Amino acid sequence: MESATSHPFPVKLRCSTPHTVARQRKNKMMQGSRETSEQRSLRLIAATHVLVPVKSFRQAKVRLAPALSEPQRAELARTMATRVLAAAGSLPVSVVCDDREVAEWAEANGAAVIWRPGLGLNGAVTDGVEKLTRDDNAIEVVVAHGDLPLADDLTRVTGFAGITLVPDRHDDGTNVLCIPTRVGFTFAYGPGSFTRHRDEADRLRLPYRVLRDPRLGWDVDVPADLELPTDA
Repeated sequence: MESATSHPFPVKLRCSTPHTVARQRKNKMMQGSRETSEQRSLRLIAATHVLVPVKSFRQAKVRLAPALSEPQRAELARTMATRVLAAAGSLPVSVVCDDREVAEWAEANGAAVIWRPGLGLNGAVTDGVEKLTRDDNAIEVVVAHGDLPLADDLTRVTGFAGITLVPDRHDDGTNVLCIPTRVGFTFAYGPGSFTRHRDEADRLRLPYRVLRDPRLGWDVDVPADLELPTDA
């Protein structure tokens, strides 16, 4: 994306209120988002769920400290996570967390809460997927991180007969991951997770596809990431 011009957003990213998120999800349900009828049928049959791991807003994005104050970082984290929930459209969404403020925010935005304290990211996601599989009969789960400021439509990663990976723009982390349940997939988030998740698909002998999506591929970790592309 070297050719893209950019602009900064010092927490001025448009923030959706719980009412706005609910309205956006209703509109996407009525409009069918951008899915074909075949994709919609597959999702209904496959019982696709979205899982968003969210850490404490107050403790989030500490690497942005050179550019943003603690209240600004908390506001930004909340704003980005709210946008990710809205990007789920009509899909059922659960937030896995260990923070009461985050749990209250999730419920206010129409998401279910999976309370998993002290497990770390990989443990929390693993437990979250297992719960959705066991209690909600999920057959496909989209795991989307909450720090995607350009997230617009998570349904486009669904419906593939295998694993879908959306790496960050550096091909390092895994911003969005769509997996079939009951296959024994081992999550390995952290630096280099994109390669590890591809290796895991190979280990399980499952087909996979890589979607290098300019919107879902943009996450925010360091001050330079606050310069959003204008052509994504």
